[in-house]
Amino acid sequence: MSKSQLSKQQNRRIQAAQERYRSESELGGESGLVIARFGKQVLIEEENGDRRTTTLRRRAEDPVAGDQVVWTPQGEHGVIEALLPRRTIISRPNSQGALRPIAANIDRLLIVIAPQPLAQANLIDRYLVAASHAGIDASLIVNKADLLPEAPSVVQLAETYSQLGVEVVTTGQLNDPRAETLMDMVATQTVALVGQSGVGKSSLIKRLLPDLEIRIGALSDAVGLGRHTTTAAALYHLPGGGRLIDSPGVREFHLSHLPKDAIESGFVEFEPLLGLCRFRDCSHSHEVRCAVLEAHERGEISSDRLASYRQIVASMSQ
Repeated sequence: MSKSQLSKQQNRRIQAAQERYRSESELGGESGLVIARFGKQVLIEEENGDRRTTTLRRRAEDPVAGDQVVWTPQGEHGVIEALLPRRTIISRPNSQGALRPIAANIDRLLIVIAPQPLAQANLIDRYLVAASHAGIDASLIVNKADLLPEAPSVVQLAETYSQLGVEVVTTGQLNDPRAETLMDMVATQTVALVGQSGVGKSSLIKRLLPDLEIRIGALSDAVGLGRHTTTAAALYHLPGGGRLIDSPGVREFHLSHLPKDAIESGFVEFEPLLGLCRFRDCSHSHEVRCAVLEAHERGEISSDRLASYRQIVASMSQ
């Protein structure tokens, strides 16, 4: 990561801290970090590291893992009074079309792919668009590296995204030395892992958190919900000071809630061309003097990426 990016993150954290102190002063409560939410119960971490089960004031906005909140004690438990401003938020529509937050204050989305099941470029592009719209960095993690010699298409796919400026990390077995690169990447950031079922996301999480089963047990005990907590998004502290949000239910991002220009901006090779088409509502499919089509003809935009963009836009109206 560049110095300018680090500076941007530091500024965000300073601003968030200032907002937190102002909110605490105004509401007369204490600050807390949301570890997980289970229905009406919210597990928070106090500033001293202790954890406490809380409930929500009726007027409070719904918190998710990664949120900072202001809360007040109520016996052994507590009440969340307010949600503090979020630096970033990942959301998706539910089955009724209502937008629901999934995880908050994420610095980086780790998109996990593998030779088996075969990586899907359109799904990767959806993740990248969602991250771009949320102002979150994204990296591509190519797992199961030992299978890559039999999957040249995945090697080529990873190279394509690397050329587009996406950071790509390849990793495999538990003792793979390349895992150190992954550890360094997440050391001081709040990250969330996403990917298809079967790509080895669980093994990556266990690599980052060797005592994961112990932590899940402690989480279950804290809220009294048994092992059902494994299906809820939860935040874990990483050894280097970073945070990992594991959200098992997030396997894809439906983008129907985003405007068309957000989809365009999520394709980095489109961005310099936006506003240069002859027609303001250009669909980049057949129009005369379309800057995107002209760039495609020059070989600056691949056919696969253009097709992926069109597929995403078409799915938004379904």
